[in-house]
Amino acid sequence: MKLPTMALRVRDLHVSLAGQEVLHGVDMSFVAGRWTSIVGPNGAGKSTLLKALAGLLPTTGRIFLFDQELTAMNRQQRAQQLSWLGQNESASDDLRVWDVVMLGRIPHQAWLAAPTAIDHAVVETALRATQVWDWRERSLGQLSGGERQRVLLARAMAVQAQVMLMDEPLANLDPPHQVDWLEQVRCLTAQNTTVISVLHEVGMALHADDMVVMQAGCVTHQGACTDAATHRAVEAVFQGRIAIHALAGQWVSVPKLSAL
Repeated sequence: MKLPTMALRVRDLHVSLAGQEVLHGVDMSFVAGRWTSIVGPNGAGKSTLLKALAGLLPTTGRIFLFDQELTAMNRQQRAQQLSWLGQNESASDDLRVWDVVMLGRIPHQAWLAAPTAIDHAVVETALRATQVWDWRERSLGQLSGGERQRVLLARAMAVQAQVMLMDEPLANLDPPHQVDWLEQVRCLTAQNTTVISVLHEVGMALHADDMVVMQAGCVTHQGACTDAATHRAVEAVFQGRIAIHALAGQWVSVPKLSAL
């Protein structure tokens, strides 16, 4: 049997911030072409792990992007293969939506080169996929928080990277657009894109293929979202304050209220 391709592999990863160790010897792998959600309580190290995978933090240990060590790749190679959507991403409010999304094409362009026909086609596809095409001439400052988030998602998609890292991508999105995001992730994985996302919404995270459960800077569990062991790990890390049940063919997270 052929072994699955690993998009990212992490070996003995440590991260310290302000002199305090935040990640403690993390070892894990992410299968290519699958969506992995990362969950855990506040302060578990979820966002720190994602930033480390993106090469945005100083680390000790080793991170491999497919078969190449991340530290051995130059900035352009890394930017072409890893796209990033972080929390509270900044962009100039004066920029047109079209220009914001075109920024995602920079890793594929020569220095100071004008966008090509391919760049324009990719940007249009991303704008239409995230349903922001009609705003392409508007400035970012004219948009609501949810609208802005969809534009930044389009920018990340325009990179056409093999691996997409997203930290709280559902922030400011209303329920219909959260569903649109889920559908877009499924389109990406169908094209063999690897998606890794940090989510606070456990119910949404359960729609992923795989789940990483974190607590206190360590990975306590990694497994398929359909596995009972994964459900038990999620319930445990949230101190039994949620329960995972099957409902209408899906797994849902239900809060467990303390008896009054």
